[in-house]
Amino acid sequence: MTAPEAEGEGEGVPGGRLVADAAGYRERVRSAPVTIIHSTRLVSGTDSVADAWVRFDGDLVAARGIGDDWREGLPAEASVTDAAGRVLVPGFIDLHCHGAGGGSIDDGDDGIAATLAVHRAHGTTRSVLSLVTASLEDLIARLETIAAATARDPLVLGSHLEGPFLDRGFRGAHDPALLRAADADAVARLLDAAGGTLRQVTIAPEHDGAADAIRAFTDAGVAVAVGHTGADFATALAAFDSGASILTHAFNGMRGIHHRAPGPVLAAMHADHVTLEVINDGVHVHPDVVRLAFAGAPGRVALITDAMAATGAADGDYVLGSLDVIVAGGVARLREGGAIAGSTLTQDAALRRAVLDCGIPLNDAVGALTATPAAAIGRAHELGHLRPGFAADAVLLDDALEVRAVWGAGRRLA
Repeated sequence: MTAPEAEGEGEGVPGGRLVADAAGYRERVRSAPVTIIHSTRLVSGTDSVADAWVRFDGDLVAARGIGDDWREGLPAEASVTDAAGRVLVPGFIDLHCHGAGGGSIDDGDDGIAATLAVHRAHGTTRSVLSLVTASLEDLIARLETIAAATARDPLVLGSHLEGPFLDRGFRGAHDPALLRAADADAVARLLDAAGGTLRQVTIAPEHDGAADAIRAFTDAGVAVAVGHTGADFATALAAFDSGASILTHAFNGMRGIHHRAPGPVLAAMHADHVTLEVINDGVHVHPDVVRLAFAGAPGRVALITDAMAATGAADGDYVLGSLDVIVAGGVARLREGGAIAGSTLTQDAALRRAVLDCGIPLNDAVGALTATPAAAIGRAHELGHLRPGFAADAVLLDDALEVRAVWGAGRRLA
């Protein structure tokens, strides 16, 4: 499968918004395909509806209902899919993804295309593209590349800077030689390079410049994530009180939970506006701890992949940023030191693990892949639900929660 062709959006619409002016919307509807998916069990983060149907007009959901009334007003050229009782969910949203198919986001357009091809086939219809720590000049160039990809392809949501403003002691698979303080000049240059497409940035809040950087990024509309940090409970909570709103891959790259020193995870649970990212691959987080996250922050867990280049590819030798990685049995570790170096996870596998291994109810697990990540980056009004006016993104799953079909922006992707 190859990355889909870019689709245009309304002129002058900031941040890749799906809805332009009314005239532009009507023109898209006239020229775009009508799609019907019927006889499905429609599952979202809040409900489950049997014998349901959904209609896409172009890149938006036009209507939904139950029974056979989907036939009313159906154009002859419409694409019709009989779901035969299978589960239909909103398209998956991945807030944190570095690569797949042998390619990395750091590699530019070719790496982005390889990454999206794999993840879209596994149900991820909207992606935030993550960059590991690099030199400031390299990060600026890569942010510009992602900004261009975001302008071409509405399924690309923008960029995520996982570095370089991280703690050395909790750096994980980030080059310690390239970590730096979040000074005002670096922050301004990164924001300028992204041109409004930077969706989130991970910061260790205990370091010099972090407090000012959190304010600068949030003022620019960027979601700030606490992560790769040695911060204690009080420091993490202060960062959340100052506007940080995401915890980067909870439990990994930070202090753990201790009964007298609860650390960043409990601070994120305490701050009820914070989204907790979780890598549910069976390697990063134990199933019982995943269940703890869902219980401690109901409706605020976002399942992510943190996937690297070996996702959908063979085991072997890879490079993540500037560091050598060995992938064996689907587990990625740094050649030097053995730290976990991302994952080889896809979002459909994360869903299956959540439901089958962790005992998370299907509605809650679907919400963690759809509505919750959409809200985390300010897109709750247009992504993450199969309701009229929302993006026409959907995944059809069989009884084993395996992907059978994928639609993004109203187009069949897989």
